[in-house]
Amino acid sequence: MERERDALIARAKSWLAEDPDPETREELARLIDGAATGDTADLAARFAGTLQFGTAGLRGELGAGPMRMNRSVVIRAAAGLAAYLKKQGTPAGDDTAGTVVIGYDARYKSADFARDTAAVMVGAGLKAVLLPEPLPTPVLAFAIRHLGAVAGIEVTASHNPPRDNGYKVYLGDGSQIVPPANAGIAAEIAAIASLNDVPRPSEGWEILRYEDVVGAYLARTDAVLSGGSARDVRVVYTPMHGVGRRVLTAAFERAGFPAPTVVAAQADPDPDFPTVAFPNPEEPGAMDLAFATAREAQPDIVIANDPDADRCAVAVPDPDSAEGWRMLRGDEVGALLATHLVHKNARGTFATTIVSSSLLSRIAAASTGTPYTETLTGFKWLARVDGLRYSYEEALGYCVDPEGVRDKDGITAALLVAELAAELKESGRTLSDLLDDLAVEHGLHATDQLSVRVQDLSLIADAMRRLREQPPAVLAGLHVTSAEDLAKGTDELPPTDGLRYHLAGDESGTVSAARVIVRPSGTEPKIKCYLEVVIPVADAAGLAGARAKAAEVLTAIKADLSQAAGI
Repeated sequence: MERERDALIARAKSWLAEDPDPETREELARLIDGAATGDTADLAARFAGTLQFGTAGLRGELGAGPMRMNRSVVIRAAAGLAAYLKKQGTPAGDDTAGTVVIGYDARYKSADFARDTAAVMVGAGLKAVLLPEPLPTPVLAFAIRHLGAVAGIEVTASHNPPRDNGYKVYLGDGSQIVPPANAGIAAEIAAIASLNDVPRPSEGWEILRYEDVVGAYLARTDAVLSGGSARDVRVVYTPMHGVGRRVLTAAFERAGFPAPTVVAAQADPDPDFPTVAFPNPEEPGAMDLAFATAREAQPDIVIANDPDADRCAVAVPDPDSAEGWRMLRGDEVGALLATHLVHKNARGTFATTIVSSSLLSRIAAASTGTPYTETLTGFKWLARVDGLRYSYEEALGYCVDPEGVRDKDGITAALLVAELAAELKESGRTLSDLLDDLAVEHGLHATDQLSVRVQDLSLIADAMRRLREQPPAVLAGLHVTSAEDLAKGTDELPPTDGLRYHLAGDESGTVSAARVIVRPSGTEPKIKCYLEVVIPVADAAGLAGARAKAAEVLTAIKADLSQAAGI
């Protein structure tokens, strides 16, 4: 035991000797002192391995040591990426050096991580270009293609808790990395023996002018809207303590929409996210201040971005709700935007992920010549669909202008939602009315999610193993007609850690079909179960009954699935 403790302290001291950050050096020194007197638990957790670089890049809790997000980990990641790019043939060391563009949000250490990355890229002989201030992730995704960069990095943890940060990597097509690039970059990171071997000059990178990069992004947003379309829509908006407000309000002004009423307490970037438990519009309570503002301002819709503004949430008036407002599910907004684009004669492939609603496939099939496809979860896959015109995923992510931003973009999505709401308002209708129309035309596609956050990650592995060994045969009284282990891959999908169940309808025809997908989250310590049930609707009079039936079936599926998975 003493030998293990001494080895742990020796590893920590070696890490400490290279740590460039006074804050994490002080933190680590305290942990080492504590371990020397017998309290090794926290230090051991910090050195239990290293943060793994995957298709989501890096994401984790801030702090000292290789299992936390800190400057040492980021410098290694940047050096590994630089080495990977050079091995892929990116020119370095002269006037034709490949450009790497770097953006960041307003979280703790984000600016430091971005500057460290710029220094590493310059030290590796590449050209580094830094965005001028904390900006939305879609501005970075836009800048990659706009500048002809070979890669881009966004320092962000999106909607994670305040203690987290992350490192998202894009390649030159403006899309997030997918295999095998992630493994190649990870191998180069692992090959770095010492931070002392990583050149980090104190200057040499370019800082873009705000007017140039954001101005170009805003000019591109013109492509989202139709000239002369309706603009009369009143919006309450919250950036959720993130970086979206300045760019979104400028985009609305440029397009000719009335200025949104901004939720004052959440208007400015704040890395503590003081008014929300989790800075994610989907989390309970996160929209409370927005709804309170809406009750005073009486807008037509409420729009929220997550802290890095790549997601867009929408709420509509609901007299039956205690708040007076109802958050639309991502699948509902996805269907609304798809319908709007069909009416605008958009041409190209519509795509969503396997965990999102199947309603998009019905909308595409009912239109004239709109191809449709499904991918694995995440915009790293959606962005790579051939001929893509529109894509969305249920977690509030929408790509409405893939030629401009080949990723989810909460700013342009908000513009398109506002245009649709204004056009409907002009004819005396609402977003809720259009959702009713879709339910009558295609059946009510009701979705829900069973999401369990854990402290012990082994609980997720145990649940997945239990479901693989004993797949459910019946859920909510509906027979499981197929049980797929997606880890084996399919003809259309590469392997992924997930399970998919298709369920038959009931004998009465009240339920026509249902579907369940279970997977571990790629960015949070959660197991997620995505549920959908389809209820036929004869006419508008049957909508209330259909919604009640859908809620009943979804609740029963949750209960049965929870028992089967042991969660």
